[in-house]
Amino acid sequence: MMPFKELVLASHNAGKLKELQAMLGDAVRVRSVGEFSDVEPEETGLSFIENAILKARNAARVSGLPALADDSGLAVDHLGGAPGIYSARYADGQGDAANNAKLLDVLKDVPDAERGAQFVCALALVRHAEDPLPIICEGLWHGRILHAPRGEQGFGYDPLFWVPERDRSSAELTPTDKNQLSHRARAMALLKARLGI
Repeated sequence: MMPFKELVLASHNAGKLKELQAMLGDAVRVRSVGEFSDVEPEETGLSFIENAILKARNAARVSGLPALADDSGLAVDHLGGAPGIYSARYADGQGDAANNAKLLDVLKDVPDAERGAQFVCALALVRHAEDPLPIICEGLWHGRILHAPRGEQGFGYDPLFWVPERDRSSAELTPTDKNQLSHRARAMALLKARLGI
């Protein structure tokens, strides 16, 4: 049984909010940290997990609610795991299109066999800002990077991420399919199991 009726998501990203609410269903109301503060904490961690905990603690502090933070990104094998924790600001904060363009440029001469990648998601749930036992769940979604964008769904690197088990890009998946296959879905399934929902 869910131990609380609502929680705050430590993100201003409407796409993430919609995805996570869909995954949690009616068990809990998910609110955006943007309802409480426009200030985002500095992501000083060196890993997805560290940054997720930082964001969750901040969201709990400003809202007074239990907080869930998702730190996620794309790790490209050929680039040693980059852009990694810097995925959202890979092109100096210029947005998804610029991030995708930069990644394509960096990988322009790399053959398909060396374009393996995974989306990574670390979820951190804290009951309160000083919670000494945050719940941490990770999910990985393996695929490869395409040579050009495909599809109109999703956000971020979805148009470049080839999903072998569906023979299409992440941006060509329906939201329902993506919510069953993605790194976020895998991490959320673990979290729901931990919470007994």
